[in-house]
Amino acid sequence: MISEEVSTYRPGEAQTLEQTGLSFSPVLDLVLKCAYLEGTVTLSMLAERTKLSLTIIHAVYRYLQKEHLCDTRIMIGNDYEIALTAKGRSMSDVAFKKNQYAGPAPVTLDSYRHAVSAQALSLNLTLPSLKAAMSDLVLADTVIRELGAGLVTGGSLLLYGSTGNGKTSIAERLPRIFTNDSVYIPYAVEIGGQLMTIYDPLLHKPLADPDGSPDPRWVLCRRPMVKVGGEMRADMLDTRMDESTRICTAPLQVKANNGILLIDDFGRQRITARELLNRWIVPMDRRHDILSLSGMSFEVPFELLVVFATNLMLSDLAEDAFMRRLTNKIKIEPLGRELFLDLFRRVCRERQLPCSPEMEEYVLQKCLQHAPEGLRGCFPNDLTKIIRGISAFEERPAVADRATVDEAMKVYFGD
Repeated sequence: MISEEVSTYRPGEAQTLEQTGLSFSPVLDLVLKCAYLEGTVTLSMLAERTKLSLTIIHAVYRYLQKEHLCDTRIMIGNDYEIALTAKGRSMSDVAFKKNQYAGPAPVTLDSYRHAVSAQALSLNLTLPSLKAAMSDLVLADTVIRELGAGLVTGGSLLLYGSTGNGKTSIAERLPRIFTNDSVYIPYAVEIGGQLMTIYDPLLHKPLADPDGSPDPRWVLCRRPMVKVGGEMRADMLDTRMDESTRICTAPLQVKANNGILLIDDFGRQRITARELLNRWIVPMDRRHDILSLSGMSFEVPFELLVVFATNLMLSDLAEDAFMRRLTNKIKIEPLGRELFLDLFRRVCRERQLPCSPEMEEYVLQKCLQHAPEGLRGCFPNDLTKIIRGISAFEERPAVADRATVDEAMKVYFGD
C-alpha cells in the first residue's frame, strides 16, 4: 500500500545554464519566442513561462542587449520590462520555423533517463495489503492470490475472461499498491536539437509540492494511469510530429513511464494484438524502448507496468508462441453464489436500496436465468441503478420489490 505522498527523488537544482544541461542556442530560441508572443514582457514573466531561473534569464537578457535584440522599456523594482527589436523579431521568426514550442524549457534525455530509473515502480506487496487495495471490489481469493503472484513476479499482466467481471476495475486500482504514489515528470525533453513533450494535463495529475521543485521544468504528479481502448493505433506507439508546429509528442508508453498502461479491450484495437506484442515484447523484457524522431533513433526507458484486459479467447489474440511470452495470465471468472450476494448487498447499502433476503435470492436466480454462463460482477451495480431510476421516474421510494426487479430485468436483459 502507499506509504508516502511525496517522491523520494528530486530533480537537481538548475540555477545556471550548465546545470540545466542545455546549450545556449535552444534557450535563446525559447526566450525569443516567448518574448515575441508576449509583446512586452518582464524578465520575471520570462522566467515563469520558461521555468528557467532568473539567473539564466538575466544571462540571456544581457546577450539580447549586447546584440541589440531587445529594448529595455522601464525598470520595475529589480525587474526589467523589455520588447524585441526588429532584429530580435527577425531572429524569433527563425526560431519559430524550427518549432513553435514556447513553453517550459526541456530537460536533457540523460536527465530524463536518470529520473525514470530513480523513480521505478516499487512494490512492498503482501496478501493483506493487496486485499486492502482491492477492498472496494468483491473478488475470489484465487484471483487475489494469482494477481499478487503476477505482480511480485514482474512483467506484464493479462487479465482475461468474459465481459463484466471486473477486469478494468482491478487494473484501475493497481496504483494503490505502489510504495510511493508520486513522480516527477518533465514538460519536455530535448533530443538532438528536437523537442518531445511528455507532460500531458489530460493524463497526468499534478500534486502540490510542499518544498517546491529545485527545477520547475519538472512537475510532481501522481504515478500515471494511462488507459487506451479500441481507439489505439500503431502510430500512437512512436513519436508523433505535428507538421505545422514542428512539435513532437511522446508516445503512450513514454507518458505512462513510472506508472501503469492499461490496454483495455485488448484485441479490438486498430493495431492487431500480434503487431502490438511484436512491437513491445522486447521493451517489456529489457525495460527500454527505441523511438525515432526526424530520422534519428534514440533509447528511452520502458519502466512501466503494462496491463492487458480482454474478453476474447486467448487463441483469438495470437498464436501460442506469442502468448507464452506474456507470463502472467489471470482469468477473471463469473462470481460464485456467495460472492454475488455479498456484492449485491454491498451495492444496495451504498445506494440505500432496501432489499430483503428473499429478494436477494430472487435477483440471483433471475440473473442465472438470463445469463446461464455465470453471475457477472457488473449485474448488481447495473440492476440497482435501473431500479432506482424506475422508482425516481414513478416518484416513489426506491425499493427492490418483485415488480420493480422484474421490470429492471426486462430493461437490462432486453426480454
